[in-house]
Parts: sequence; C-alpha cells; structure tokens
Amino acid sequence: MMNDLEQRFRQVRQRIDDAARAQHKPAPTLLAVSKKHPSSAIRQLYQLGQRDFGESYWQEAEAKLTELADLDIIWHFIGPLQSNKTRPIAEHFAWVHSVDREKIARRLSEQRPNHLPDLNVCLQVNIDRETTKSGVLPEAVLPLAQSVAAQPRLQLAGLMCIPAPTHPAQAFQRLAGLQAQLQQAGLRADTLSMGMSDDLEPAIAEGSTIVRIGSALFGERM
Repeated sequence: MMNDLEQRFRQVRQRIDDAARAQHKPAPTLLAVSKKHPSSAIRQLYQLGQRDFGESYWQEAEAKLTELADLDIIWHFIGPLQSNKTRPIAEHFAWVHSVDREKIARRLSEQRPNHLPDLNVCLQVNIDRETTKSGVLPEAVLPLAQSVAAQPRLQLAGLMCIPAPTHPAQAFQRLAGLQAQLQQAGLRADTLSMGMSDDLEPAIAEGSTIVRIGSALFGERM
C-alpha cells in the first residue's frame, strides 16, 4: 500500500506530466524542496526515483548531506546567500539558484574545489520588483549574467524567480523573455527555474525546465 509521501510524489509527477503534455513541451526536472524535512523523507523519495533535492540553509543541510552521503543525490542550494557562507555551498552543492550579485559569484568561483565539475548557477531575478524579495532587477540581468559566465568553475545555467502570487503567469513570461535576451547575447542560459506547488502549470506553459516543489510533495511543514 502506498504511504502519503509516495502518493503525493505520484500526484506531483502526474501534474507535471499532464501540464507538459498539454503544452507539447518536455517535462521539467522536479526539484524536491526538502528544507525543514527529515533525511528519512529524502531517502524515501530517493528510493522512489527522485534525485534532485533543494535546501535553503547550510546549517540544516550539513547534517543531511552527511546522513545521505551514500546516495548519489544532486543537491541544489535555493536559499539566500551571504558572502561569508559561500564556501560550504561551493564545496557541497551541484547547483545554486540564488546568485544575485557579482561578489557572490566570484566567491563561489574561487571556492569551488578543482576535483568537482563546474558549479551550475541560476541568477535569481526579482521579477516583480518586490522590496521584500532578493534578486537582481530585470535590467541588470544581462551584465550580471556575462560576469558569471566569465568566471572560472561556474556554469551559467539560467534564471530563477519567485513571482508575486497575484499574476505568476505574467512573471514567468517576463523571465522567459529575459532568457531569450541572454541567449541572443550568446549565453547558454538554457535553464528556467520557476514554478512551485501552487503555480507549476503556468510555469511549465512558459517554458520552465525546473519546478521547485515543497508542500505539494512533503505536505505542510510541522
């Protein structure tokens, strides 16, 4: 018999597949946002085939990375980055979705160990210009992207946003437009990290390649 976590996992996968099929697009990667959830739940999802997991705080992630070191998990850092906390992120994660200034990118580049592949970086864009959210403003995306792309040990993957809840589809459309600008400027930028539990369908319609799903997958946090 399926437990709750397995049932939610299958429901989320079905939502993603249905949304992608409706738009005649490839299904995006499911990033399981595991912050505030125990290693046991991550291990169970791994056993169901999930590989990409997202954490927001190094203090919390550190224990999980140790406890789950026997699994070939792809770890994504999706939380706010302070310049004095970049080293463990550069050393232990495959992806960072929240780079919004050159200083952070430079530190990640300098601190990325040589034996690891280049660190995949998404620029976090403050797409709705909200004063409460971090992120680079839309007009500053291109120069920051060019700076990141020029850093050794970093791979400019693309863009990430957390839209205001009122009109997410319009925000996703604008982020896709920024991605097109980067590609016209000769940058790879093939990743759009957008869409969460409540708005994954409009995100997929606008070309999301990674959806970040927490509550729909793990249930509400305790």
